[in-house]
Amino acid sequence: MTQSSSIPRLSNRLDIHDRKQLELKLEYEPSCAEGTARYLVEAFLFLPASLNVDEETYPRADFYAGIHNYVRFKTPVMSLQELLSEPQSPLLHLEASLAPGVGTARGEPELVYHAKLLSCVVRGALRRFAQGVEQGCAANAVPDASALEARVEGARTAMAQVLERYRTWARLAQTPVLQEKTRASLRLVDEYLSLSVEQCFRRAVADMEGLPRSGGYLAARKGLMADVLQEEAYRKQHGLKSVLVPGGDNEEYMHRLGFLKKFCMNILFLSARRKQKRQGVEEVLFAFAAGLAMTFATAVAFWAQARFSQVSLNFFLIVVVGYMMKDRIKEGLRRIFSQAARTHLYDRTMQIVDPVTQRHLGTCEERVDYGRAARVPADVQALRRRDDFATVSQGELTETVIRYAKKIVLQAELLPRTLHGRAGVTDIIRLSVERFLRDMDEPEYALEYVDMEDFSVGHVRGAKRYQVDLVLRCTVSGPRESGTPRVSLSLVRLVLDRNGIARLQRLTPEPPAQGEPQRSAA
Repeated sequence: MTQSSSIPRLSNRLDIHDRKQLELKLEYEPSCAEGTARYLVEAFLFLPASLNVDEETYPRADFYAGIHNYVRFKTPVMSLQELLSEPQSPLLHLEASLAPGVGTARGEPELVYHAKLLSCVVRGALRRFAQGVEQGCAANAVPDASALEARVEGARTAMAQVLERYRTWARLAQTPVLQEKTRASLRLVDEYLSLSVEQCFRRAVADMEGLPRSGGYLAARKGLMADVLQEEAYRKQHGLKSVLVPGGDNEEYMHRLGFLKKFCMNILFLSARRKQKRQGVEEVLFAFAAGLAMTFATAVAFWAQARFSQVSLNFFLIVVVGYMMKDRIKEGLRRIFSQAARTHLYDRTMQIVDPVTQRHLGTCEERVDYGRAARVPADVQALRRRDDFATVSQGELTETVIRYAKKIVLQAELLPRTLHGRAGVTDIIRLSVERFLRDMDEPEYALEYVDMEDFSVGHVRGAKRYQVDLVLRCTVSGPRESGTPRVSLSLVRLVLDRNGIARLQRLTPEPPAQGEPQRSAA
């Protein structure tokens, strides 16, 4: 089914972050010029009953406490060559914004902003270069030596020009006219650029490990490593401690690298202002419940007053019983209304705000459902029927279902423009699996084994692991006139033991790349 071009796009990638955390990276790209883009991301977790995880042992507050969420603008996509010439390049903004010895024409915060943006765009371009080299080397056929050498030489030449022009501009900017904080920020950006070159070029050389060590392949390696050593010498010359020491623990290197990444990328991060929408609705419903209960108690009191004397025992008993019933009616209605609010409203609502312009770009709503309230769709159930174990687990054996839903609504016209269209929004979710591990058995057992030749009894290793299925269901829709929403499904299986995540098995193909047609909703 052909979809309208105004349908927004959504790409996702689920990976292991560490032994105790999963990382889900979502990229929202509104393709419509105006209007709203809507995204619904649902993650269904199917856990064995032996893990003892349900709404009572793992309440909503604990689930949300195990989630770390980061929402930011997608890094603008520009090649290294475009950085040198395009009018929207942050490098050109820097060169045009400061005259030597005069000071800033647009303000020092804007200088720091464009310097940081330059480092983010450069890192993105270098990562795409390194990924391209990795994909070329991972193919069955050995890449053409001349093409690889030309690609490497093009990246090296463009990167050298970017560094030279930025460092020339930064030297001119290091005047007493600028505040010391601004000058320190520009120096940190320079260090981060140097580290980005080292990391990505070193990664590219490592990916060439299986290529022949002669001709263009060797020349490409030597060129990249020459740039790595040159940047390392540059940092040593300026007294920076972000230099790898082969025999050391490189604690200072890792600390500076992590700090510089956060420092330079913080301009892309969006703030999420939480609103207590559900709490306000619940308070109104609870007040309504109290009013109904009070109406019942008052009606009983009026009836007793008309039927019996106010100083009689009968009147006293009826009023007391009426108050008792009023209290129970109030609590019962509170439970009913709370369940209704939980069913139809999201747990948390946040406003997505651009910290630079203070514009409200959209909203984000989250909710968690357990058991029957999770309401597993038919397409999700069908996707899991891949083997007999998964088939009988649906209804035959007890398993806990947790549904985490996240609804994102973005105002497309409020997103800033980039060289290739509207800016996208990247949503990074890290989910801790630590609670799932608490009731697991020992990760290894010794199993008795009998040798068939001499019937001697020995032991073999038996690994005790648990399988947790995770289905990701993404629904994307644009303005009402844009057509039918698109739905994509993916299934992964987490293999866990008491120490954390052992591995992640992808049971369905990777989601389609951005711009490719996705699976339509039935």
